[in-house]
Amino acid sequence: MSQAIRIHKTGGPEVLSFDEVQLDAPGPGQALVRQTAIGLNYIDVYHRTGLYPLPLPSGIGLEAAGQVVAVGDGVTLVRPGDRVAYAGGPIGAYATERLMPAASLLVLPDGVSDETAAASMLQGMTVEYLLTRTYPVKAGDTILFHAAAGGVGLIAGQWAKALGVRAIGTVSTEAKAELALAHGYAYVIITGKEKVSTRVRELTDGRGVPVVYDSIGKDTFFDSLDCPALRGYMVSFGNSSGPVPSIEPGILGAKGSLFLTRPSLMAYTSTRAELEGSAGKLFAMLASGAVKVPVRQRFALKDAELAHRAIESRATVGSTLLMP
Repeated sequence: MSQAIRIHKTGGPEVLSFDEVQLDAPGPGQALVRQTAIGLNYIDVYHRTGLYPLPLPSGIGLEAAGQVVAVGDGVTLVRPGDRVAYAGGPIGAYATERLMPAASLLVLPDGVSDETAAASMLQGMTVEYLLTRTYPVKAGDTILFHAAAGGVGLIAGQWAKALGVRAIGTVSTEAKAELALAHGYAYVIITGKEKVSTRVRELTDGRGVPVVYDSIGKDTFFDSLDCPALRGYMVSFGNSSGPVPSIEPGILGAKGSLFLTRPSLMAYTSTRAELEGSAGKLFAMLASGAVKVPVRQRFALKDAELAHRAIESRATVGSTLLMP
């Protein structure tokens, strides 16, 4: 019998229910995974609150690592005993064991631990597609990355530095500023003390940046639109402060013929080749030491409610795990 966090209705952290779940033997194309570490990501909050609707009742969570226990007919990508990880779905990662499509699993290299994988797969592959495919940054670029002390932000700062990119980060406190600077950011702006767009223009001699990566949403979006250079990119990939209101397309023209995109990991790993390519780049960064992903918070799986309260109150920094 597996134990899993499930939601039977949307709402606050209190709707997270610790349930027993009966699992069948793996069917064709499936693998049974006994999980050892589960990643906590802000998208989990969107699913819990209903901002990103799910058919209910539902599991929750998109990222974990563990060991393959058994496989169904036709499975050749993984074998029993393999250490594996996954990110991006299907939803339901908050569980002690679960059935997974074998095609969603990636065998972990020896140099990547279960905890590192669970803490970095979704966030690290997000950084991979943002920096190398949504807007391919190049050495010498100066970019703006919001929430620099979050899980995605800390990986992004290190990855950008490894590529020779000067990253400007935003954070909410002095302590988070120190953390971001220690993880590759060239400059950090503390929101509430400085207007972000004004400081970005100062740091770029008035030109602005070629790309803004914004996971905060409502609170930062319109100021972010004043940061890109002429024909720059505005990449909105999250809503931690709430969804962005509708805008008139004309505002993009008025601010310099900007490009606006709303990317997702699922769209950038939609094929097995894309999934393996993205994970391969992340594993290479981890193996080289250019990107380090220490786990900064751990909660027992049964305490997922406490973990959600912590991430929503911005009490967490970097990566957080749920431990089965």
